[in-house]
Parts: sequence; C-alpha cells; structure tokens
Amino acid sequence: DFPENFRPLASAHANAYEIYRGSEMDYTYLSPPAAIIAGRRTGQFRIGLDRLIVDENGRSSISIQDFAVAVIDELEEGNFSKTRFTVGY
Repeated sequence: DFPENFRPLASAHANAYEIYRGSEMDYTYLSPPAAIIAGRRTGQFRIGLDRLIVDENGRSSISIQDFAVAVIDELEEGNFSKTRFTVGY
C-alpha cells in the first residue's frame, strides 16, 4: 500500500542508507514515521530501529514537536551512532 508517488524518494533514501551503512563514516540515520503531523509536544513517543512504529490502529505518525524533540535528543545523547532509528506513537 505504499503510495506510488513516494516510491522514487523512498528508494533514493534506501540507497543512501546502504551507502552510509557500508561506509566507515559515523552516521545516524533517522527514518521518519509515515506522517509528521500538526499537534502538540507530548514527550511520549516510542523509538525503534528497523521497523515502522505504528499505533494500535496501524497508523504511523508523530507531531512535529515530538519529532523535533527526538532529533534534539539524538544530537545531545548520541545513542544511535552507525545506526538507523525511527520514532512514532
């Protein structure tokens, strides 16, 4: 059910991730949820690695504010060196 119009972008990002993963670079790769939505900061989101995070209804999303918090947390804490991670509710 992946939207056809997003496939080229998703494919390019998958290729970029493989380049990073195969390199000696110290990288962190944040894969976003399916939707980054307007909302409020809750501070209550889940972190995962290689699988899309979905809620009990199968939706994958996070508010813009919580997504920003996840990015800042990673910049400050550096928990995902040479790793891909994702966030969502």
